[in-house]
Order: sequence, then C-alpha cells, then structure tokens
Amino acid sequence: MTAATVTTAPTTTTAPHGASGTSSKLTWAVKDTLALGKRNLLHYTRVPQLLVFTFVQPIMFVLLFRYVFGGTIIIPGQQYVNYLMPGIFTQTVVFGSTATAIGLAEDLGSGIIERFRSLPMVRMAVLSGRTGADLVRNTGVVLVMLAVGFAVGFRPQGSLPAIVLGLLIVLAFAFSLSWVMAFIGLKAANAEAAQAVAFPIMFPLTFASSAFVPVNSMPGWLQAFAEHQPVTIVVNAARGLMLGPEAAQALQKAGVFTTDTTGYVLRALLWMAAILAVFVPLAVRQFNKS
Repeated sequence: MTAATVTTAPTTTTAPHGASGTSSKLTWAVKDTLALGKRNLLHYTRVPQLLVFTFVQPIMFVLLFRYVFGGTIIIPGQQYVNYLMPGIFTQTVVFGSTATAIGLAEDLGSGIIERFRSLPMVRMAVLSGRTGADLVRNTGVVLVMLAVGFAVGFRPQGSLPAIVLGLLIVLAFAFSLSWVMAFIGLKAANAEAAQAVAFPIMFPLTFASSAFVPVNSMPGWLQAFAEHQPVTIVVNAARGLMLGPEAAQALQKAGVFTTDTTGYVLRALLWMAAILAVFVPLAVRQFNKS
C-alpha cells in the first residue's frame, strides 16, 4: 500500500501597512490616497450632472458679471473684466469646496466608510483621497475658467510665473477649504444637511469680499469684515499677481488695495496655514469618532 503524500501550499500573508518591509507606511499612505482619489474622480465621470454643475455655474457667473454688471462697476485705471476674473477663480473654488462635505456625508451615510475601516489601509487616506480628488477637480475648473476669461477679454499683465503663482494660491486656498468642508461633512447627518450648513458659510465669505466689487465701495460697517476675511485676502493676492505691479500700484493709490501684493500673498499664506492647522486635526478626529 502506497501512502499518499499531500503537499500543502504555503499561504501568503499580506503585511499590514504599518509593518516594516519594502514599503514604508508613508508609501502605503500615498498609494491608498491615490487609489481613493481615483475612486472619487471616477464618480464624477459616472454622474454627468456633477460635471455640468461644476463647470456651467462658474461660466454663468463670468457672463453675468462681465456683460450685465460690468458696465456699471468702475474700477480706477482697470477694465472690470481684469478685476473680475481673479474673484471668479476664487468664488468658483469656494463654492466647489462644498463638494467635499457632500461627498463625505454621502459616503458616511451609505456605509462605504465603514467598509474602508475594515480594510488594511491607512485611515487618513479616506480624507486625503477626497480632498486630493477635489483639488484635481478644482484645477480643471480653474483652467476652464481661465480659457473662458480670455474669451471674454481677460488680459492679465503680470509675468507668466506671477500668473501661475496667483492660480496656485487660489488652488491652495481651495485645498484648505476642503478640510473645513471635510469636517462639516463628517459632522452632518446626511448630504442635504452638509449642503445646508456649508452654503450659508460660503455665501457671506464670497459676496462680502473684494471678489466682485472693491471693498471701499461697501458701507463702512461691512468694510471692516470684508477687508480682513480670507476670501478678500486670497482674491487680492491673486489679483495683484495676475494684473502686474503697475496695476496693483494703481489699485493701491485708488484705495482699492490697502497694501501691496507681497503683503496680500503673505497674509493669504498665513490664512491657509491657520485653516489647515485647525481643521485637519478636527477632521481626522471627527473621522475617527464617526
């Protein structure tokens, strides 16, 4: 009688992300973030309504302010379209940041986040993947707005590096706001509640700012708030960089700017650093509690 020999195949065990090995924890975090970011971006391609809302609304704002209100708003030494476009860029990403809150609230309500928790992945990647995907989306939107701006007469006089820096400041501000919206989305009961909380915050910040009209044209009691809030600072930083030093000096002499472009850029960076310092830990803490 011949005994049968049974050979058992060795089992392969996947090491946890935090374990030592060929891939560090940072590498796994980047991979998980990219995977979830791709998942969030694919969602936009499969829901065309989101893409329409994302791109059509900013174009409508450009056309509305350029051709309906543009003839009645006088900017000293500057065509209104040149004054307007940096404000439109910022307004677009401010409103677009609410997508972070809505998306996270939907994921939380659908149970997908609980499924992510059960997987061997870096938890932080859920938030960084969402905010990173929204940064990519905002980049595409801003580039489309730039093309629309050129089509309606936007002619920035700043150098190419200065224009690029102005756009990067707007996008960095969008990224910082995404973390504010991430916290709101995780706190909200559902997507509708997240939207209801986010828009009342974004509307005053956007319209009580220098995005569309100079702050010095507002009532005195409103100027104190509008001059120092972050949207005005970011808009003026981008505006000064894009329009060039001569236009920025002319705006400062006319009282439209209260400081030079460098001052606005530094204040914008401080605002963004403060927002990230406060809301990244808050969002992570709320995610761990949710």
